[in-house]
Amino acid sequence: MHKDVITRTTAETIALGERLGGVLQAGDVLVLTGDLGAGKTQLTKGIAAGMGVRDDVTSPTFTIGMVYEGEDMPLYHYDLYRLEDPDQLDDTGLFDVLGDDGPCVIEWGEQFAEQLGDERLDVYLVRRDDQAEMGEEPARQVRFVPHGPRAQQIVDAL
Repeated sequence: MHKDVITRTTAETIALGERLGGVLQAGDVLVLTGDLGAGKTQLTKGIAAGMGVRDDVTSPTFTIGMVYEGEDMPLYHYDLYRLEDPDQLDDTGLFDVLGDDGPCVIEWGEQFAEQLGDERLDVYLVRRDDQAEMGEEPARQVRFVPHGPRAQQIVDAL
């Protein structure tokens, strides 16, 4: 069953990511979906912080993938925005880390859901611009949609 969370600030989005990072295990796969500026990278920064990553986390749009060392395991962070065809995934190194020794967070991976497997947590981020006052940071709706029993455990733990 899915779960919705509203974050009202960037700091709250990062804090939600920290909670998420604290429950992730090796092999977990998260697919983050949302428009530019929806908060995907901010959520990932929080995930990294929750895993004890000390490095600055940025969106790997041009490098496609980054590895960050956490306290107990690595965090694999991919951005598939520039990819158009599933055949391009072979050159990213993504398949080498899926199900490996750390969780994998994939931004813009929704078009490759079939290739990413059935056991994953889809995370949809939507900026609520329609509900923000002029000059005010918009809230974000974060929807967690689990696929498989492990993904449901993650949602239940939030």
